Amino acid sequence: MSRSSLLITGSALLLGDDVNTDINCSNKYLPGKDVDYVAAHAFEQLNPSIASDFASAGGGILVAGAHFGINSSREQAVHVMRVMNVRAIVAKSFGRQFFRNAINNGMPVFECDTSLIQKGQSLDIDFAAGTLNVDGKLLKTSEPLPHEILAILSLGGLIPFLQKYPDWNFA
Repeated sequence: MSRSSLLITGSALLLGDDVNTDINCSNKYLPGKDVDYVAAHAFEQLNPSIASDFASAGGGILVAGAHFGINSSREQAVHVMRVMNVRAIVAKSFGRQFFRNAINNGMPVFECDTSLIQKGQSLDIDFAAGTLNVDGKLLKTSEPLPHEILAILSLGGLIPFLQKYPDWNFA
């Protein structure tokens, strides 16, 4: 597999700093509730309309500040965001466990300063090139994601990747 391109586009929907994944995947919703119910209430403590904003927009890119996904290892958080049609997450920084859970579950993540991004702006992220364009203008260039991570994301997560390449021989 050659260095594949991973391009994601969508409108920006915003959250702030220190977003713990317990907020979008709260214990108060998990017992006895299905993922669709939890997704309809995701992040409502921070932004009561964000779940309906994603639904009415047909999906988009979640933009957050520093420490997105901090203090939680809930794998379900990524599944909830998938149901919300979150195409990718852009944040100033990520909790390391969440970052790895996102990659393992096929959710593209891009780390950069998000302070200039506003709700509704059009985002284009090229993960292989490490670029983020906002309304057609280059906002950020960062290190491209490693080839291995791009391969995992392009197949939808670690399990589909390992099913296709059990020996990691994909170069």
